[in-house]
Amino acid sequence: MTHRAYDVPMAGGPLKLGRTPLVMGILNVTPDSFSDGGDFSALDAALAHAEDLAAEGADIIDIGGESTRPGSDEVSVQDELDRVMPVLDALAERGFEAPISIDTYKALVADQAVQAGAKIINDVQGLQRDPEIADVAAHHSTPIIAMHWDTERDTARDLIDEMKRWLSRSVDIALKAGIARDAIILDPGFGFAKSFAENYELLNRLDELHALGFPLLVGTSRKRMIGNLLDVPPKERVSGTIATSVLGYLKGGHIFRVHDVRANRDALRVAAATLYGPPQLEG
Repeated sequence: MTHRAYDVPMAGGPLKLGRTPLVMGILNVTPDSFSDGGDFSALDAALAHAEDLAAEGADIIDIGGESTRPGSDEVSVQDELDRVMPVLDALAERGFEAPISIDTYKALVADQAVQAGAKIINDVQGLQRDPEIADVAAHHSTPIIAMHWDTERDTARDLIDEMKRWLSRSVDIALKAGIARDAIILDPGFGFAKSFAENYELLNRLDELHALGFPLLVGTSRKRMIGNLLDVPPKERVSGTIATSVLGYLKGGHIFRVHDVRANRDALRVAAATLYGPPQLEG
Protein backbone atom coordinates (compact mmCIF):
# COMPACT_ATOMS: atom_id res chain seq x y z
CA MET A 1 0.00 0.00 0.00
CA THR A 2 1.04 3.64 -0.41
CA HIS A 3 2.03 5.38 2.80
CA ARG A 4 0.13 8.52 3.69
CA ALA A 5 2.37 11.53 4.26
CA TYR A 6 2.15 13.58 7.44
CA ASP A 7 4.11 16.56 8.73
CA VAL A 8 3.89 16.41 12.52
CA PRO A 9 4.78 19.82 14.03
CA MET A 10 7.60 19.49 16.53
CA ALA A 11 10.08 21.81 18.21
CA GLY A 12 13.16 22.04 16.00
CA GLY A 13 11.30 21.14 12.81
CA PRO A 14 8.45 18.89 11.72
CA LEU A 15 8.56 15.13 12.02
CA LYS A 16 8.09 13.99 8.43
CA LEU A 17 6.22 10.70 8.20
CA GLY A 18 5.47 8.84 5.02
CA ARG A 19 7.35 6.45 2.79
CA THR A 20 10.52 6.57 4.88
CA PRO A 21 10.06 4.51 8.06
CA LEU A 22 11.32 6.10 11.27
CA VAL A 23 12.83 4.04 14.06
CA MET A 24 12.22 4.92 17.71
CA GLY A 25 14.84 3.45 20.03
CA ILE A 26 13.68 2.28 23.46
CA LEU A 27 15.51 3.51 26.56
CA ASN A 28 13.96 2.01 29.70
CA VAL A 29 15.37 3.56 32.87
CA THR A 30 13.46 1.08 35.02
CA PRO A 31 14.51 -1.84 37.23
CA ASP A 32 11.72 -4.13 36.03
CA SER A 33 10.96 -3.78 32.31
CA PHE A 34 10.22 -7.16 30.72
CA SER A 35 13.20 -7.23 28.36
CA ASP A 36 15.94 -4.99 29.73
CA GLY A 37 14.85 -4.10 33.24
CA GLY A 38 17.79 -2.79 35.24
CA ASP A 39 20.18 -2.76 32.27
CA PHE A 40 20.07 1.04 31.93
CA SER A 41 18.70 2.28 35.25
CA ALA A 42 22.09 3.74 36.25
CA LEU A 43 22.70 7.19 34.75
CA ASP A 44 25.97 6.36 32.99
CA ALA A 45 24.49 3.23 31.45
CA ALA A 46 21.40 5.12 30.30
CA LEU A 47 23.45 7.86 28.66
CA ALA A 48 25.71 5.36 26.95
CA HIS A 49 22.72 3.44 25.63
CA ALA A 50 21.11 6.62 24.30
CA GLU A 51 24.30 7.34 22.38
CA ASP A 52 24.39 3.73 21.10
CA LEU A 53 20.78 3.92 19.89
CA ALA A 54 21.50 7.17 18.07
CA ALA A 55 24.67 5.71 16.52
CA GLU A 56 22.64 2.74 15.24
CA GLY A 57 20.33 5.13 13.43
CA ALA A 58 17.44 5.83 15.82
CA ASP A 59 15.37 8.77 14.61
CA ILE A 60 13.76 9.22 18.05
CA ILE A 61 14.73 8.06 21.55
CA ASP A 62 11.82 7.04 23.79
CA ILE A 63 12.65 7.33 27.49
CA GLY A 64 10.42 5.64 30.07
CA GLY A 65 10.58 5.46 33.85
CA GLU A 66 7.75 3.04 34.59
CA SER A 67 7.43 -0.53 33.34
CA THR A 68 4.15 -1.52 31.67
CA ARG A 69 4.87 -5.26 31.60
CA PRO A 70 2.04 -7.46 32.91
CA GLY A 71 2.06 -7.56 36.70
CA SER A 72 4.38 -4.59 37.13
CA ASP A 73 3.78 -2.17 40.00
CA GLU A 74 2.86 1.44 39.38
CA VAL A 75 5.39 4.00 40.52
CA SER A 76 4.75 7.39 42.05
CA VAL A 77 5.16 10.61 40.12
CA GLN A 78 8.23 11.45 42.19
CA ASP A 79 9.87 8.07 41.61
CA GLU A 80 9.27 8.36 37.88
CA LEU A 81 10.73 11.88 37.83
CA ASP A 82 13.74 10.67 39.82
CA ARG A 83 14.39 8.08 37.11
CA VAL A 84 13.90 10.10 33.95
CA MET A 85 14.89 13.67 34.79
CA PRO A 86 18.62 13.05 35.43
CA VAL A 87 18.82 11.35 32.02
CA LEU A 88 16.96 14.15 30.25
CA ASP A 89 19.06 16.83 31.94
CA ALA A 90 22.33 15.06 31.14
CA LEU A 91 21.39 14.52 27.49
CA ALA A 92 20.48 18.21 27.18
CA GLU A 93 23.84 19.19 28.68
CA ARG A 94 25.58 16.98 26.10
CA GLY A 95 23.69 18.60 23.23
CA PHE A 96 22.11 15.28 22.28
CA GLU A 97 20.62 15.75 18.82
CA ALA A 98 18.05 12.97 18.34
CA PRO A 99 14.57 14.08 19.42
CA ILE A 100 13.41 12.54 22.68
CA SER A 101 9.94 11.31 23.54
CA ILE A 102 8.85 10.81 27.12
CA ASP A 103 6.99 7.57 27.72
CA THR A 104 4.50 8.43 30.47
CA TYR A 105 0.79 8.72 31.17
CA LYS A 106 1.27 11.20 34.04
CA ALA A 107 0.70 14.88 33.25
CA LEU A 108 3.27 16.19 35.72
CA VAL A 109 6.01 13.89 34.43
CA ALA A 110 5.21 14.90 30.86
CA ASP A 111 5.30 18.60 31.76
CA GLN A 112 8.67 18.37 33.50
CA ALA A 113 10.13 16.23 30.74
CA VAL A 114 9.08 18.62 27.98
CA GLN A 115 10.55 21.54 29.91
CA ALA A 116 13.79 19.52 30.11
CA GLY A 117 13.90 19.01 26.35
CA ALA A 118 11.59 16.14 25.40
CA LYS A 119 9.85 16.92 22.12
CA ILE A 120 7.15 14.23 22.05
CA ILE A 121 4.80 12.80 24.68
CA ASN A 122 4.10 9.06 24.39
CA ASP A 123 1.06 8.09 26.49
CA VAL A 124 0.36 4.35 26.76
CA GLN A 125 -3.03 5.13 28.30
CA GLY A 126 -4.24 7.08 25.27
CA LEU A 127 -4.90 10.27 27.32
CA GLN A 128 -7.70 8.41 29.11
CA ARG A 129 -5.95 7.74 32.45
CA ASP A 130 -4.82 11.30 33.17
CA PRO A 131 -6.58 13.60 30.67
CA GLU A 132 -4.57 16.59 31.94
CA ILE A 133 -1.66 15.22 29.94
CA ALA A 134 -3.49 16.50 26.87
CA ASP A 135 -3.47 20.00 28.39
CA VAL A 136 0.29 19.69 28.88
CA ALA A 137 0.80 18.74 25.23
CA ALA A 138 -1.44 21.59 24.07
CA HIS A 139 0.30 24.13 26.32
CA HIS A 140 3.74 23.20 25.01
CA SER A 141 2.60 22.55 21.40
CA THR A 142 4.05 19.06 21.75
CA PRO A 143 3.00 16.15 19.53
CA ILE A 144 1.38 13.30 21.37
CA ILE A 145 1.28 9.55 20.77
CA ALA A 146 -1.94 7.99 22.04
CA MET A 147 -1.78 4.22 22.53
CA HIS A 148 -4.73 1.83 22.62
CA TRP A 149 -5.06 0.04 25.97
CA ASP A 150 -8.69 -0.80 26.58
CA THR A 151 -9.03 -3.24 29.48
CA GLU A 152 -12.85 -3.11 29.30
CA ARG A 153 -13.20 -3.90 25.60
CA ASP A 154 -16.06 -6.16 24.57
CA THR A 155 -14.14 -9.09 23.11
CA ALA A 156 -17.29 -10.39 21.44
CA ARG A 157 -17.23 -7.41 19.10
CA ASP A 158 -14.92 -6.88 16.15
CA LEU A 159 -11.40 -6.04 17.35
CA ILE A 160 -10.66 -3.23 14.90
CA ASP A 161 -14.09 -1.63 15.25
CA GLU A 162 -13.66 -1.53 19.02
CA MET A 163 -10.16 -0.10 18.68
CA LYS A 164 -11.40 2.63 16.36
CA ARG A 165 -14.12 3.54 18.85
CA TRP A 166 -11.70 3.73 21.80
CA LEU A 167 -8.99 5.62 19.89
CA SER A 168 -11.59 8.10 18.64
CA ARG A 169 -12.19 9.02 22.30
CA SER A 170 -8.46 9.66 22.68
CA VAL A 171 -8.52 11.90 19.62
CA ASP A 172 -11.53 13.80 21.00
CA ILE A 173 -9.72 14.41 24.29
CA ALA A 174 -6.69 15.71 22.41
CA LEU A 175 -8.66 18.03 20.15
CA LYS A 176 -10.80 19.41 22.98
CA ALA A 177 -7.61 20.24 24.91
CA GLY A 178 -6.33 22.24 21.95
CA ILE A 179 -3.82 19.80 20.49
CA ALA A 180 -3.53 20.33 16.75
CA ARG A 181 -4.95 17.48 14.69
CA ASP A 182 -1.67 17.09 12.82
CA ALA A 183 0.18 16.67 16.14
CA ILE A 184 -1.56 13.37 16.98
CA ILE A 185 -0.01 9.94 16.36
CA LEU A 186 -1.81 6.69 17.17
CA ASP A 187 -0.32 3.47 18.54
CA PRO A 188 -2.51 0.33 18.30
CA GLY A 189 -0.93 -1.06 21.46
CA PHE A 190 0.34 -4.50 20.51
CA GLY A 191 0.34 -6.71 23.58
CA PHE A 192 -1.89 -4.47 25.69
CA ALA A 193 -5.21 -6.07 26.67
CA LYS A 194 -5.10 -8.25 23.57
CA SER A 195 -4.85 -12.01 23.28
CA PHE A 196 -2.12 -13.89 21.44
CA ALA A 197 -4.39 -14.38 18.43
CA GLU A 198 -5.70 -10.80 18.53
CA ASN A 199 -2.18 -9.39 18.25
CA TYR A 200 -1.68 -11.23 14.97
CA GLU A 201 -5.14 -10.26 13.75
CA LEU A 202 -4.25 -6.65 14.53
CA LEU A 203 -0.99 -6.90 12.60
CA ASN A 204 -2.81 -8.39 9.62
CA ARG A 205 -5.52 -5.70 9.69
CA LEU A 206 -3.36 -2.75 10.75
CA ASP A 207 -4.14 -0.88 7.51
CA GLU A 208 -7.80 -0.61 8.56
CA LEU A 209 -6.79 1.87 11.26
CA HIS A 210 -5.77 4.39 8.59
CA ALA A 211 -9.47 5.20 8.35
CA LEU A 212 -8.95 7.29 11.50
CA GLY A 213 -6.66 9.61 9.55
CA PHE A 214 -3.52 9.65 11.71
CA PRO A 215 0.03 8.28 11.41
CA LEU A 216 0.64 4.95 13.12
CA LEU A 217 3.37 3.82 15.50
CA VAL A 218 4.06 0.07 15.61
CA GLY A 219 5.51 -1.32 18.84
CA THR A 220 6.00 -5.08 18.77
CA SER A 221 9.62 -5.25 19.88
CA ARG A 222 10.52 -8.44 21.79
CA LYS A 223 6.92 -8.81 22.95
CA ARG A 224 5.19 -11.92 24.23
CA MET A 225 3.28 -12.35 20.95
CA ILE A 226 6.68 -13.20 19.42
CA GLY A 227 8.08 -15.09 22.39
CA ASN A 228 5.07 -17.37 22.72
CA LEU A 229 5.10 -18.16 19.01
CA LEU A 230 8.83 -18.88 18.78
CA ASP A 231 9.35 -20.10 22.37
CA VAL A 232 12.33 -17.83 22.99
CA PRO A 233 13.18 -15.33 25.78
CA PRO A 234 12.96 -11.55 25.15
CA LYS A 235 16.53 -10.94 24.00
CA GLU A 236 16.25 -13.72 21.41
CA ARG A 237 13.21 -12.20 19.72
CA VAL A 238 15.07 -9.91 17.33
CA SER A 239 14.28 -11.90 14.18
CA GLY A 240 10.62 -12.13 15.11
CA THR A 241 10.52 -8.41 15.82
CA ILE A 242 12.04 -7.63 12.43
CA ALA A 243 9.31 -9.68 10.75
CA THR A 244 6.58 -7.78 12.57
CA SER A 245 8.20 -4.42 11.81
CA VAL A 246 8.39 -5.18 8.09
CA LEU A 247 4.81 -6.48 8.04
CA GLY A 248 3.68 -3.39 9.94
CA TYR A 249 5.44 -1.18 7.42
CA LEU A 250 3.79 -2.99 4.51
CA LYS A 251 0.46 -2.25 6.22
CA GLY A 252 1.25 1.46 6.30
CA GLY A 253 3.04 1.93 9.64
CA HIS A 254 5.20 5.04 10.01
CA ILE A 255 7.21 4.77 13.26
CA PHE A 256 8.67 1.57 14.73
CA ARG A 257 9.46 1.46 18.44
CA VAL A 258 12.21 -1.12 18.97
CA HIS A 259 15.00 -2.26 21.25
CA ASP A 260 17.29 -3.38 18.42
CA VAL A 261 17.64 -0.32 16.23
CA ARG A 262 20.16 -1.30 13.58
CA ALA A 263 18.57 -4.64 12.71
CA ASN A 264 15.09 -3.15 12.36
CA ARG A 265 16.33 -0.06 10.53
CA ASP A 266 18.15 -2.16 7.95
CA ALA A 267 15.15 -4.44 7.38
CA LEU A 268 12.82 -1.46 7.03
CA ARG A 269 15.13 0.21 4.52
CA VAL A 270 14.99 -2.92 2.38
CA ALA A 271 11.19 -2.98 2.68
CA ALA A 272 10.97 0.70 1.66
CA ALA A 273 13.28 0.14 -1.33
CA THR A 274 11.10 -2.76 -2.41
CA LEU A 275 7.89 -0.73 -2.26
CA TYR A 276 9.15 2.55 -3.67
CA GLY A 277 12.45 1.79 -5.35
CA PRO A 278 15.96 2.10 -3.93
CA PRO A 279 17.68 5.48 -3.58
CA GLN A 280 20.04 6.55 -6.31
CA LEU A 281 23.56 5.57 -5.29
CA GLU A 282 26.68 7.30 -6.55
CA GLY A 283 29.33 5.36 -8.48
